[in-house]
Amino acid sequence: MKRRNTAILIFDDVEVLDFAGPFEVFSVTDELSDYQRLNVYTVAREDQPITTRNGLSVNPKYTIKNAPKPDILIIPGGEGTREVIEQGDVITWIFQNAVSAEKVFSVCSGALLLAKAGLLKGLKATTHYQVFDVLESIAPDTRIIKGQRFVDNGKIATSAGISAGIDLSLYVIEQMFGAEIADSTADYMEYRRL
Repeated sequence: MKRRNTAILIFDDVEVLDFAGPFEVFSVTDELSDYQRLNVYTVAREDQPITTRNGLSVNPKYTIKNAPKPDILIIPGGEGTREVIEQGDVITWIFQNAVSAEKVFSVCSGALLLAKAGLLKGLKATTHYQVFDVLESIAPDTRIIKGQRFVDNGKIATSAGISAGIDLSLYVIEQMFGAEIADSTADYMEYRRL
């Protein structure tokens, strides 16, 4: 079985649970399968610590220049998306890796970065309720779904705010590996699946 590369973008002012929730889900799934299913890693623009929302310092494993090609690409949100949206090299990296990835999803306002990369055109999407209007302005041809934990378009999915990223991650695990694996992951985390 090929281990799927699972890249999680991180950046200054990223919301902690937006990236840490999916990191935990995918890492626990891998751990429970004797590290045979997933290679989970973080990616940042530069090789230096990033400071998350509320001050946690995190060291990325790779940069956008040397990260392995992901099979699964996870784009979290947070206040930092407002700066990242103007970083052409990061947006290009998202787009280029999304093209070849098996699954791409955003958590919270990470949807803004998918939209900026042109990946939500003609699709349905959700995001944190406080940025519905911003998403609409960036992606006017995207149908915004409110009041749903996540929206799946097949290859590309989006989740609502913060904790919804855990729900979407468990859903993706179920899609890829089956309900039993997703349930085992949730049980280990003591998390109630949707």
